[in-house]
Amino acid sequence: MIRRNEKGFTLIELLIVIAIIAIIASIAIPNLLSARVGANETSAIATLRNIASAQAQFQGSAKCDQDTDGEGEYGYFAELAGLLAPRGAAVVITPPVLSGVFQNINNGMVTKSGYVFQMHLPGALGVPTGESGAGGIGAGVVDDDLCEGVWCCYAWPAVNQSTGNRVFVVNQSGDVLATDNTGATQNYSGTTALPAGDAAFANAGITGPLSIDGNPAAAQDAGVWRPAK
Repeated sequence: MIRRNEKGFTLIELLIVIAIIAIIASIAIPNLLSARVGANETSAIATLRNIASAQAQFQGSAKCDQDTDGEGEYGYFAELAGLLAPRGAAVVITPPVLSGVFQNINNGMVTKSGYVFQMHLPGALGVPTGESGAGGIGAGVVDDDLCEGVWCCYAWPAVNQSTGNRVFVVNQSGDVLATDNTGATQNYSGTTALPAGDAAFANAGITGPLSIDGNPAAAQDAGVWRPAK
């Protein structure tokens, strides 16, 4: 039997509730996305600083000495993370100086917390040489003497303007630089639109200085790179 004195929501009341939920969602979702982007960028900066520390430890202990001159050389992710033996060595380093996450190398790159990371070592005349597809690189492809003094690593969004906005770089100086990734020759994103190895440098190659606010010369990718905050 139907009780006519029972009450429920009217259509208008339901529409009002739906409208309120839509308004809350329109405010909350962008804030959540912005918070995720900020967290990913902060993580990328911290990761690059960890990489710089790992490189300093790796080179300082001469874990890699391909030319056997007693002077340590900088390494690739596979060598730092213990996936492959350092160039000129027979066994992997134990314990590794870099997180095992960096053993997951795909096309010479590692994706972590919404960012793609790529390491470059100098080849002849300082030409940036990225890591091989599965990690490491064959002897003779990099310049052993130059590898004793320089390297660089970039981090850019896995999906630009979704997992991150800015692009970052660090080298042997230990200073992390950032660019807003909006320049005409930038828009770095994922594993297909990536920065050249010397994108942030004042001169071609990676043996010279990074371009900071356009000094000592404009960056190779024409972007403006500044100390990361």
